[in-house]
Amino acid sequence: MLAPRTFAASRQPDLRGSIDAVTYKGAPDAGDRKSASLQKMIDDASAANVPVFLPPGVYKVSNLTLPDNTRITGVPGASRIVYTGDGRLFSADNARRIELSNIVIDGQNRWLGDDTGALVQFTGVDEVLIDNCEISGSRKHALQLERCGGRIERSKVSGAAQSGIYAVESTGLSVTGNEVFDCGNGGILIHRWKKAADDSVVSGNRVYRIKANDGGTGENGNGINLFRADNVMVMNNHISDCAFTAIRANSASDVQISGNQCRRSGETAIYVEFEFEAAVVSGNMIDGAANGISIANFDKGGRLASVTGNVVRNLTLKGPYEHELGFGIGIAAEADTLISGNVIEGAPRWGMQLGWGPYLRNLVVTGNVVRASKIGCVVSVVDGIGTTVITDNVFQDTPEGAVLGFKWDKKVSGELATGAGGYPQLTIERNRVS
Repeated sequence: MLAPRTFAASRQPDLRGSIDAVTYKGAPDAGDRKSASLQKMIDDASAANVPVFLPPGVYKVSNLTLPDNTRITGVPGASRIVYTGDGRLFSADNARRIELSNIVIDGQNRWLGDDTGALVQFTGVDEVLIDNCEISGSRKHALQLERCGGRIERSKVSGAAQSGIYAVESTGLSVTGNEVFDCGNGGILIHRWKKAADDSVVSGNRVYRIKANDGGTGENGNGINLFRADNVMVMNNHISDCAFTAIRANSASDVQISGNQCRRSGETAIYVEFEFEAAVVSGNMIDGAANGISIANFDKGGRLASVTGNVVRNLTLKGPYEHELGFGIGIAAEADTLISGNVIEGAPRWGMQLGWGPYLRNLVVTGNVVRASKIGCVVSVVDGIGTTVITDNVFQDTPEGAVLGFKWDKKVSGELATGAGGYPQLTIERNRVS
């Protein structure tokens, strides 16, 4: 079979001086025996500081190591690198810069070695640039970055048995404008081994159909998941049909979760939990979930948040596991949190949950609209709770009460919407009920 024609360098101004696969007899459809030729081409191009150009076709390879200064590019949608299943596909360690652009990487769901975490796995790369690529069919993670910075952008990542993008111990990574879908346990994961500043930005991505094949109560099945990663921004993403959470921040401080579309989440749409300090959750649209927004785990040190300007609607009582309290809650918070300017409609259990048992301190709840919820607002009144202010909210169609005091999961008060009812820690006034 004739190898595809290679365009002359003079016709490719952006690739002038590049090394191409035909020159190195790494032609498409040549089989695994050409892995060595492609490896040599990559090594020589890196040493010469020029890119590798892959003409259209299928390149069946495995076990390629990318040295520092690797740049591989091709024809979008037409230059296909297909993994043959001999242990790993791409790896890079301790490099300054690695760049992949305009190529398709297909793992064919083939076996990956025990010491390999992903189809494409980079460790200790100062600047990774993955642009306009497609990565699919990995038996583990599709893309794994450890101790890396750089950008992942305009790419499609799909069909991974684990997560689409798994980044751990990042150094200011940007994940922008990608499409991540049909993954077995997670979409985009920003993690750290120890809690510290991560400084990543996750914005403008479309994440959908994320399963939780390995089960659990929240460690899997999340569209975007932050774990121990501080100073991260999650903004303007469209996330739908996740088995658990659209955006989950676990033990992640100083995070900003703003302007996201979260649709049809199986559990809580936006979750900020465990050992965190400081979170902004603002301007998000949540339509369809078991719970809307949860700011939780004051018992573990979780505190300090601003929850403003969100719309939460069309929740359900059904969740992915049995819960002691149940699902169907619009917005829940526990400590040092402002809840203001939100609109909650169709929370079948409670519109808002303020505190849980003694875990309640310094909540200000003002200027919210809650309608079509069985109870508008539930506030904890057990001994030892802290100050809570509930003012200037509108409650409509809350048949079992607008504001009620609870001890754990038991109602213990009458209607409190117009006064604190003898609970000195509460300030409740100027709410409207209809």
